[in-house]
Amino acid sequence: MFTGSRGAGALADWFPRDGGLNSVLWEVQAMKNIYVFIFVIAVLLIISGCSSGESYVKAGYNFAGLDKVAIVDVQGELAGEAGKNQIADFFGMELLKKGYTPVERAQVQSLLKEHEFQASDLTTDEGAARAGKILNVPVVLVVNIPNFGEEMSMTAKMIDVENGSVLWLGSGSGRTGRGLATIAGAAGGAIAGVAVAGGDRDSKTVGGIAGGVLGGVAGQALSPQKAQKAQEIIKKMCTSLPYRFPRQ
Repeated sequence: MFTGSRGAGALADWFPRDGGLNSVLWEVQAMKNIYVFIFVIAVLLIISGCSSGESYVKAGYNFAGLDKVAIVDVQGELAGEAGKNQIADFFGMELLKKGYTPVERAQVQSLLKEHEFQASDLTTDEGAARAGKILNVPVVLVVNIPNFGEEMSMTAKMIDVENGSVLWLGSGSGRTGRGLATIAGAAGGAIAGVAVAGGDRDSKTVGGIAGGVLGGVAGQALSPQKAQKAQEIIKKMCTSLPYRFPRQ
């Protein structure tokens, strides 16, 4: 039981003058709902984060003679050279694991530019093979990314420079969870908005909305997540890529 002036102050803390008991109950229920919502979104992020990949190899081909593989281009929806180089590096890592020596895309682009080789020439298997001859490599790797949003998909193929035939072809897909993460960010921002808004019920509602908007914007910053998902897809795509030499 509260007594004296301190008791009065404690009662004021528990039952705000601007809303009384109803305001407190409303705030508690709102916070509960948002926490439950974030938990559900977190579960959905885990479920939707699966990726898949598969590939096919030209039957009877001897991959032991392929010392260098030039990653000549990364085409499709991915914008920006830095991002394309990062995707190429992920493929380069898988090539190294299999015993090949990758020629990185940045170096390839520089060499092709010196020979006035147009980027549009790399859109066909024959053009990619010609680029390989300029680079003095036996095979080239071309990557295509038709989707690079929340839904991510890509294909890659290894082309014989001598005859333009496809030696290896892989495809993969996955979800980045970008949309769900944005919603989760909005919900997190809403909690922060409610917490700091203070005042009456209307003030807390406005604070929650403002926090949700800001949180949603923060949820869009997913470059690291996208890179991780792309690497997961590429690893699965390259699972059946033959080792250059048989493993001991």
